[in-house]
Amino acid sequence: MVENKEIAALLNLIDDPDEDVYSSVSDKIISFGKAIIPNLENLWENTPDNELQERIELLIHRVHLRDLTDDFIRWKNGNADLLQGALLVAKYHYPDLNINTVVQELEKIRRNIWLELNNYLTPMEQINVVTSILYNYYKQKGVEFAYDTPDDYLVNKVIESKKGNAVSNGIIYLTLCELVDIPVKAINIPRQFILAYFDTQYEFINPVGHASEKINFYIDPLNGQMYSQKDVENYFKRINVSPAASYFRPLQNKQIIQFLITELSKCFDNELNRYKMDELLTIAKLLNE
Repeated sequence: MVENKEIAALLNLIDDPDEDVYSSVSDKIISFGKAIIPNLENLWENTPDNELQERIELLIHRVHLRDLTDDFIRWKNGNADLLQGALLVAKYHYPDLNINTVVQELEKIRRNIWLELNNYLTPMEQINVVTSILYNYYKQKGVEFAYDTPDDYLVNKVIESKKGNAVSNGIIYLTLCELVDIPVKAINIPRQFILAYFDTQYEFINPVGHASEKINFYIDPLNGQMYSQKDVENYFKRINVSPAASYFRPLQNKQIIQFLITELSKCFDNELNRYKMDELLTIAKLLNE
């Protein structure tokens, strides 16, 4: 814990009934960053006042949020690695998350996939390997989007529970493909989070071709099922939407993480947690700037 007279004085003022005083005190406490969290936790443990405990919990949350926002700014201005972005989203809900545990588990899956791959496999055979290892051997399950289960959006819990929705399972699938150099990307098909296997030779042969022509086939991250171009065209007919070229361009990692955050925010669309929804949407907007 950080020990000095200023911090001691600030902690004594947390329960001040004057909102202006409390606002000033809380802003000053938050400015200390993570270093002050042990002091706040110690105060929480030694106070019987429920209202004061709630104030302390909110302060701890705001300290974590400030640091997490800084982490997201560094992430978007850096290489914007997909898994790293998903782990930052998970840290919103689980600030003490051990990232190494997630990375190690994914490395086990990657190694199993790598052992089954060779240079003579067709694109479909490559995807069959990834799908078989992830969904059959590791028993990863897909669930529909639901806004009463935030853990379904958080990569650490998705790996732990072996259960995720299209976007969280999709992030794991994309990460594994990237680790073993398989050219799979997420694309922006309406009302879906779908993956596509991109022909890496196509652009050399036909650099001005239609975006969809670069795609060999599509993959549903809920279960690894593959779809043809005809299947996707039928989907567009069913939803009565014209298949514009933009729908077939690969999504950037920032766009994927932004979509993940926006969907996660909907889990907190209630009076008690609306501040969390607002915070997440602020972070999502930040990734556009």
